[in-house]
Amino acid sequence: MKKITLIGCGAVGALYGLRLHNLLGNQHVCFLVDDDRKKRYEQQGILLNGERAPFRYCTAEEAQVADLIILATKNHHLGAAIELMRSSVGPKTVILSLLNGIESEQLLASAFGQEKVLYSFAVGLNSTHMGNTITYTAEGRIVFGEKDNAISERVVAIKDLFESAGIAYVVPEDIQLQMWNKFMLNTTYNTISSLLYATYSEFDQPSVLNLAHLICKEVQLVAQCEGGHLPDSLIEQNHKIVCSLGVEGKTSMCQDMEAGRKTENAWFCGTVIKLGNKHGIPTPTCQALSLLVEAKEHIVLSGQAQKRR
Repeated sequence: MKKITLIGCGAVGALYGLRLHNLLGNQHVCFLVDDDRKKRYEQQGILLNGERAPFRYCTAEEAQVADLIILATKNHHLGAAIELMRSSVGPKTVILSLLNGIESEQLLASAFGQEKVLYSFAVGLNSTHMGNTITYTAEGRIVFGEKDNAISERVVAIKDLFESAGIAYVVPEDIQLQMWNKFMLNTTYNTISSLLYATYSEFDQPSVLNLAHLICKEVQLVAQCEGGHLPDSLIEQNHKIVCSLGVEGKTSMCQDMEAGRKTENAWFCGTVIKLGNKHGIPTPTCQALSLLVEAKEHIVLSGQAQKRR
């Protein structure tokens, strides 16, 4: 794992890209971008906790075949990212997707082959992202593994890489369980926070917990049909974890809504609704919340467009 390519220079990609850059240097680590982003990033830079990040940015024409590609984009950029990275994928390239939701690995496997894709996500990272400025208060960790939970040579190689770079990680006994649980947590608290503009500590109230139970029950039902069993104990456990994250932090979807950026609603409640339709399971809570998020997003984005005129 000597040649590392990252796609997505938001809070997640920038943090882990910095750790890998500090270990391997610019000659071995690059951010894969289009021409417009390359010009913008090289001119404006990205500020991480007040310091300009020392990243190297490459277009698809400039990039080399990578040993490891880490995706950290938003879901609505995944299609463009797949096209951008085609020239960087070689016979032995490993792809690690840190996207929210539970669909990116399947799409990447369809594009490049299941044998190139690991299952993964980032959790516990607490940051604020405004413009080209990213501020971290907690770095979190990467959870990853093979689809069948085998401890393969490439899993060991990435563990060694992350340890050397100072990136916290977990290789769980059951990666599918962990991914479904992260999806349940994200669907619940990203959605609620985008409507309430709530901080993590403001989730600590009975009405939010009751709403969380309604959302989680629908996620549990569709997960069960997809082969993922989520025990009830995880609902209370997730609520306590989220509420403990502090009075300042907010979910990424809340920050997107506040900043007038497109949210990942389609990959949270939208996925629950889609899977509910697939398996004949009613998902009224997710349907109502998804419509509310769509309406609010329309209002916010329309307001941003008016300001730019």
